Amino acid sequence: MASYPISSDTETPLLDDTVVGSVDHKGRPVKRSSSGGWRSAAFIIGVEVAERFAYYGIASNLISFLIGPLGQSTAAAAANVNTWSGASSLLPLLGAFVADAYLGRYYTIIVASLVYILGLGLLSVSAVLLSPSTSECQKTKEIASCSPPQLQVILFFFALYLVAVGQGGHKPCVQAFGADQFDGQDPAEGKSKSSFFNWWYFSMCFGSLTILSVLNYIQDNLGWGLGFGIPCIGMVIAVLIFLLGTKTYRYSIDGDEKSPFIRIGQVFASAARNWRTTDSSLAVEEVARGTLPHQGSQQFRFLNKALLAPDCSKEDGKVCSDSDVEEAKAVLRLFPVWTTCLAYAMVFAQSSTFFTKQGITMDRSFWSGFVIPAASLQSFISLGVIILIPIYDRIFVPIARSLTRKPSGITMLQRIGTGIFLSTISMVIAALIEIKRLKTAEEYGLIDMPNVTVPMSVFWLIPQYILFGIADVFTMIGLQEFFYDQVPNELRSIGLALYLSIFGVGSFLSSFLISVVDKTTSWFNDNLNQAHLDYFYWLLAGLSAVGLVS
Repeated sequence: MASYPISSDTETPLLDDTVVGSVDHKGRPVKRSSSGGWRSAAFIIGVEVAERFAYYGIASNLISFLIGPLGQSTAAAAANVNTWSGASSLLPLLGAFVADAYLGRYYTIIVASLVYILGLGLLSVSAVLLSPSTSECQKTKEIASCSPPQLQVILFFFALYLVAVGQGGHKPCVQAFGADQFDGQDPAEGKSKSSFFNWWYFSMCFGSLTILSVLNYIQDNLGWGLGFGIPCIGMVIAVLIFLLGTKTYRYSIDGDEKSPFIRIGQVFASAARNWRTTDSSLAVEEVARGTLPHQGSQQFRFLNKALLAPDCSKEDGKVCSDSDVEEAKAVLRLFPVWTTCLAYAMVFAQSSTFFTKQGITMDRSFWSGFVIPAASLQSFISLGVIILIPIYDRIFVPIARSLTRKPSGITMLQRIGTGIFLSTISMVIAALIEIKRLKTAEEYGLIDMPNVTVPMSVFWLIPQYILFGIADVFTMIGLQEFFYDQVPNELRSIGLALYLSIFGVGSFLSSFLISVVDKTTSWFNDNLNQAHLDYFYWLLAGLSAVGLVS
């Protein structure tokens, strides 16, 4: 298992100012006054803001690139976006494994960032190569199917998924590494750690809001090569800034035990081998071990069968320990929440696909003939987050804390449930707005004229975007804190990777649902004036409501 080199100095008596369980970059005991806290977290937040800028710089407008230069249909482009988003959200499981088993969080962040930069660079090159071959298609006003050279398409998707690999190593480690800069055992730093998740998300959304609108405009009007190249430059600068904070970071001390992935896998494998073991035999073993019948040992009791397995022997000859079994149970306890939030993840996937396609058909003129890029409306999600987080953290939480006596004001599950409810309402609003858009197109005789702008302002879409942002403050941040807090320290990279996998699986489910609906209905006609996105939104609202009730 990966472990940060520990100096022999760590065995000296600890002083009050020494942070237990952490060392500095040279493996020496680290002092609270000269390390960690918001000072170190600022460097880490900086690299995360750049990474999110790069990711959303691609994801927010990817459907426009696939429909335009690559000439894909609306349904195919939406499915490809969801598939890539799904892969990007599932790969953090691999990144967490690499971090916990081999490199550690710090070095995994650096390696992943370099892969990220390579992917962004190749993406810029592929976009430049694709542009000339599709220029004639861009000039026509009719829907055309552009067929760029296959080699260029392969290069584009290779670069796109290379970015996903970089994101997979980056995402589960950066947030966990940032939270590691706060000592939960210290009262003052413990409160800061609770606020860290709120302000972490605030910083990401603030960066997205201030930059994405400009980036989407560049992509639509100045070229995709430049639009993909700017995030690449931003990532290079961010990595250099991250390295500047190396001496101030706190590095968690990992022991010489095996990776938690391996330990947990051994527990499940051993329990499966002993599935025929009787309860009486298990009870005898529990008594012999002195296992108390507390809630942890009784829940998912079938995993206790791993305690009996000689096959589970580790290299030193010991069988699975009680702590190994409890770690496996801690991960298993996350899955009811994980499953419930899949419908929310399916709803979340729509903001960068069909919402954007809707906006393209509407009146996007703003001031003095300036046309707003449809993808830039996603900035209103960030705006909703930016507005609500200070209100939530500074007003709502203190009031709720005085009423409930809970440090966080409301429980993490209550926070998550509130966000799922709001996302359901956002889908209802999206369906109603789409009904109005279709009626407007019909009133003006535009049903068979897909390339004529529907005389309805794109600002009608703003409420559903802002409500998405408000829902994120509750559910997204609530899930981050829940999956970080509900597992032991060594499993926190796994916990955050599992949180991200919700959106990976949700994106794949959304892609599958789109494919099924596209083959069985005409809801996704390339001519949106003849399509019925409203039906699809009602379906998602229903699925989200079922997830909330369950």
